[in-house]
Amino acid sequence: MDSRRRGLIVSLCGLALAPAHSGLAATVERPDEELRRILLDAASSSDSFGDRFDAEVWLTDMSRRLERQVRDPEERIRILTRVHYEAGRAGLEPELVLAVIDVESNFDRYAVSVAGALGLMQVMPFWLNEIGRPGDNLLHIDTNLRYGCTILKYYLDKENGDLRRALGRYNGSLGKRKYPNKVIDRLTRKWYKG
Repeated sequence: MDSRRRGLIVSLCGLALAPAHSGLAATVERPDEELRRILLDAASSSDSFGDRFDAEVWLTDMSRRLERQVRDPEERIRILTRVHYEAGRAGLEPELVLAVIDVESNFDRYAVSVAGALGLMQVMPFWLNEIGRPGDNLLHIDTNLRYGCTILKYYLDKENGDLRRALGRYNGSLGKRKYPNKVIDRLTRKWYKG
């Protein structure tokens, strides 16, 4: 088994909780029934790259951009592969998801905000009870990305594609520009640059 594949199945143990870089994420708003249903379906679903060459190009490029924040190459590839998969599953651009993670947790998968949001995408744990899945662990990369991408896509759809408003909803700062501007700046300067 090559190191890239091994990196995808490596599961790191331990629980090093660190404060998150963002306050309220994914979100402090109580969910409506439609979002509860969508999250439940996403949490229950399992099935990214259609072409090996495309995968290698994207992963190599994004890995270089992420190297300073995630030093372990196996963990870096695991995060990138799962971001690509979950973003595609939800109908989001993976670079947008990377920008959100960059701002929310600085790629610390054990991040915990002062408001209690957890993991890479800083998902609020109340979602677990809202959809009847209290055993899901939001500090697991796969689970956190599944929830975070589903929530972000829901808000993007709810806001008819208005990225600033969707990001504001995601972060619990609807109507304020600081958080959306920060994510969009990170997206355009770091993740979309060619």
